[in-house]
Amino acid sequence: MNTDISATTSPGTIINAELAGNNPSVVLLRSVNIYQDQHLVLENVSLHIEQGAFVYLIGRTGSGKSSILKTIYGALPLQNGEGMVAGFNLRTIKQRHLYKLRRRLGMVFQDFNLLQDRSVEDNLRFVLRATGWKEKRQMDLKIDEVLSHVQLQYMKHKMPFALSGGEQQRLAIARALLNDPELIIADEPTGNLDPDTSDAILRLLYRLNQESNTTILLATHDYRLMDQIPGQVLRCEGGRVLQA
Repeated sequence: MNTDISATTSPGTIINAELAGNNPSVVLLRSVNIYQDQHLVLENVSLHIEQGAFVYLIGRTGSGKSSILKTIYGALPLQNGEGMVAGFNLRTIKQRHLYKLRRRLGMVFQDFNLLQDRSVEDNLRFVLRATGWKEKRQMDLKIDEVLSHVQLQYMKHKMPFALSGGEQQRLAIARALLNDPELIIADEPTGNLDPDTSDAILRLLYRLNQESNTTILLATHDYRLMDQIPGQVLRCEGGRVLQA
C-alpha cells in the first residue's frame, strides 16, 4: 500500500535510516534501540508509516513484535534515537501526558478485554466518559456510529458473553474507533478466532482503512492473512526489523 519505508531493493534487507515520503507520517522511528527490562530486543530500528497505510508486522513469538507496538503507544520508553507517533515526540513526552497520545490511537488485542458485567453500549460509554465525553446525546450518537461501522448496531443491549468471538472482537474494534484514531494498533487480533472469523475481522480492518483512511498496524503470526488483503510487510528477525 502507501507505506513508504526506504530500504535497499532486495527483499529482507535491513531498513535504513534514510526515510522519506510524500504523505504525513503517523509513525516515524529513526535509529531506535528497543529494550524490554534492560534487555536489547531490537537494534537500530528505522521505519516510516504514512497516513492511510495498511501494514503487517510479522515474526516469530519473542522476535520483538509486541515490543515495537509497546514503544509506539508509549508503554516502553524510548531511550535513544528519534520517535514521533501521531504528532507526539516519544523521547520527550511525559508519563502523565501519555493519555493524550493514546487518545489518538486505537488498540485491539488478542484478548478482547471487555467489561463482562456491562452491555455492549455501556462498554463503549465507559470509554467515552473516561476520555472526557460528557453530553449524553453526543455519546449516544458516537456509540451508534461506531457500532454501525462494525455491524453491531442491533446488539448494543446485549452482554459481551452473549456474543460470539468474532462479535466480541468487532466490539473491541468499535471501542478502538471511539475517538477517531489516526492509527489502529492490532496485536494478534485474530489469534483466538477461527479462520473464517479471522478473515471477516481482517476485511473489517481493511474496510476501515479504505473508507476512513485510518492507518492500520497489524501484528500477526497468521501469514495466511497476508494473502487475503494487500499491505506493506515488516518482519522482526534476528534483532532487526526487515522489509519483507
